[in-house]
Amino acid sequence: MSQVAQTDAATVRTLLDRADLHLRLALDETDLDPGALDRPVRWVHTSDLVDPTPFLSDGLALLTTGIQFSDASTDYDAYVARLQRRGVHALGFGTEVAREGIPPQLLDACRAHRMPLFEVPYRTPFIAIARANAEAIAAQAYARRSWALAAQRAIALAALRPDGLSATIAELSRQLDAWVGLFDAAGVLSREHPAGALDPEEAATVTAEVSAVLRRGVRAGSSLHVGEVPFTLQTLGRGGHLRGVIAIAAGSLDQESRDLVTSVIAMAGLALEQNQGLARARSLLRAGVVQSLLAEDPTLARRVARDMWGGLPGAPVLVAMADAEARHDDVTEWLELRAHERGGELFFGRHDRGVLLVVPARADRVVGELARRFGVRLGVSDPATYTELPRATDEAILALQRGNGPVSRFAEVAAAGVLSALDSDAGRALAHAALASLLDHDESAGTALVASTRAWLEHDARFDIAAESLGIHRHTLRARIAQAEQLLRVDLGSFTARAELWAALRTLE
Repeated sequence: MSQVAQTDAATVRTLLDRADLHLRLALDETDLDPGALDRPVRWVHTSDLVDPTPFLSDGLALLTTGIQFSDASTDYDAYVARLQRRGVHALGFGTEVAREGIPPQLLDACRAHRMPLFEVPYRTPFIAIARANAEAIAAQAYARRSWALAAQRAIALAALRPDGLSATIAELSRQLDAWVGLFDAAGVLSREHPAGALDPEEAATVTAEVSAVLRRGVRAGSSLHVGEVPFTLQTLGRGGHLRGVIAIAAGSLDQESRDLVTSVIAMAGLALEQNQGLARARSLLRAGVVQSLLAEDPTLARRVARDMWGGLPGAPVLVAMADAEARHDDVTEWLELRAHERGGELFFGRHDRGVLLVVPARADRVVGELARRFGVRLGVSDPATYTELPRATDEAILALQRGNGPVSRFAEVAAAGVLSALDSDAGRALAHAALASLLDHDESAGTALVASTRAWLEHDARFDIAAESLGIHRHTLRARIAQAEQLLRVDLGSFTARAELWAALRTLE
């Protein structure tokens, strides 16, 4: 809540501070709950009933002359307890009307229930107190309207500055006298004011809640507490396509403050939609730079990257390919922010196989961070120069296709051997076609040609050792290999034919 919101507030304290009313607090403030005198008084009501609560609403100051206490059997404690349960914020006792002072039993009961009790002297009419409270309410409403108009004007002027979005967030923070943060569609805190005002626990908790809100994808407002600090969250954008979240370190806001926040949400949403259009243009430009790099003519790419993004990462570099089709917009927005922060240490762009990243070989932390944040898979090449970028891109694609973890590196895939690359639907189909004649013969005639040829090749085409491993005579194995040659229509005395057959057998496994 802004400081203006506290000006001329209608509270118990403001009534007591009115010198013309001559009111006196009958209890020490230390006998009351903290802030008890600063609760807002919505109205002032008068009643001498023993139980006026059916005719009261919460947030009132009740005035009484004490006529209802003439009976010696009056239960003062029960009287004050009823008022407290009903939400009465203070009790005013008019002296010198029914009795000269405040009954000690009432003082004790108010002290026990920590109910503010003040004395109203005979010369102060109850209606004067009600009028004073009404004037305070009217003054507060006028102050809030005046503040709202001034705040809306300040927000509008801020939106016209070069970085209108950041200026608007900063102005909203100043007007509400509260921390305000803008999270992008990826759940990253992109702008805040005052900068660094949240401690690590607050920042982590708010970020986690923002991420949950964005995952739900529904336009909504929500609130949470981090310790004693309340936060209000408001989404930006339309349902199913949220553009971000505005977080405010404040709990319940009054109507004027909510209206101000609503106007900022509208401005921010429009600005982010406009930024989305620019992002599409940047995406097309980045894709063009990627094509230029892969054409082994990086001169144009270097010039564009230098003018637009501060240059390309220094070689040697790693190429990473991200399978980010499902969350492409979120991924590219997050990468755009990281690229801006790193100033030439990260380049990315759209590729036919996904999102291509170029990072320095010595600093590729962004790859793992991207995988963790968005749950996407990435393949990473070996270090390369820019003239080797096409080869590195092929390595990254192969690592993405062949790897199992969130981040797969080409060096690990290469260590599995060349034949591992045949383990695909296409490779298995080719292997089955190559071995079809052997498979069919084994199935129809009950032979073991496939197993025999595999054992023969595993033992470097040596008949005696292979036959021993199969538990058959070497002449039997020679006959089987000869029959396999006839069915396959190849000469297995050729290394090329044996290599093809071995690759097919391994792929079929």
